[in-house]
Amino acid sequence: MEHEVYVPFPVGTVRQALTEPERVARCVPGVQLDAEAAPHRPEGRLRLRIGSSTITYRGSLTVSGPGDGAPGADGADAAVTVEAKGTEARGDGAVALTLTVRLSPATEPGPGTTLSCTGTVHGDGRLAEATDRSAESAGRRLLDRFAENLAEDLRQRPVPDAGQAARPGVFDTEVPPPALDPHSDEDAAEPAGTGDPADALDDLVSEDRAPELRAEHAYGPEADAAAPAEAAHARRTMIGRSAEEVDHAPPRGRYAPVPAPETGGTSATLRWAAPAAAVVLASAVVVGRVLRRRR
Repeated sequence: MEHEVYVPFPVGTVRQALTEPERVARCVPGVQLDAEAAPHRPEGRLRLRIGSSTITYRGSLTVSGPGDGAPGADGADAAVTVEAKGTEARGDGAVALTLTVRLSPATEPGPGTTLSCTGTVHGDGRLAEATDRSAESAGRRLLDRFAENLAEDLRQRPVPDAGQAARPGVFDTEVPPPALDPHSDEDAAEPAGTGDPADALDDLVSEDRAPELRAEHAYGPEADAAAPAEAAHARRTMIGRSAEEVDHAPPRGRYAPVPAPETGGTSATLRWAAPAAAVVLASAVVVGRVLRRRR
């Protein structure tokens, strides 16, 4: 069987897409790929309609491209061979397909690529029961829909550029081995920052800030005089106290908590007024009884 289909993409793009077995299998109409299959050898199920019957095959697909000496710098006239084998899901029939695809530039119906397909099919079982006309019609319809699916797949998943594909990835970059010999860098210059830590600290602290830092972090009468009043008071209160006392000591100075306003003035007045009122009432009762007796 021979048939030609059109794909609206350049020859180089289509040729690179056809060398990806997973993409080729994904574009076959009626295919359902297995998730655990290897990318270079996709496997799955294919429902093929021939005449008035539908046959389900289970098999695999492989793609082989031309060598480096293929004619045409842009991939023109380069052939790609697709081989597929499968067995009937319900039955004892089997089928084997060998398809040779040649790519050539196309100008009609627009700039693109023409795929000239030449294939041979060997099968038995239910496929052998179909007529030659029905089998050829099913093959042409399959290739037409494959070209449509390939064009749509290229729009959604473009192939990488040749320069991008040739550029080494992060994991492909050669990493030099670490220097395990401690004496291997004896002749090398001393890197910055490997000197005396005290000298480096002196370089970081400028002359104008040194007195301020020393006064803030030192101890003694002179340091207390040079430090701010709050810092000196806090330093004097911290000296001689245990770590536990320092951790649980309340903050002082500007960080001390503001005491809540006293709200006990009214309650204190009521606390003294109630006993006084009781005494006055008791005195009035006693005086009243004494006056009644005298009358």
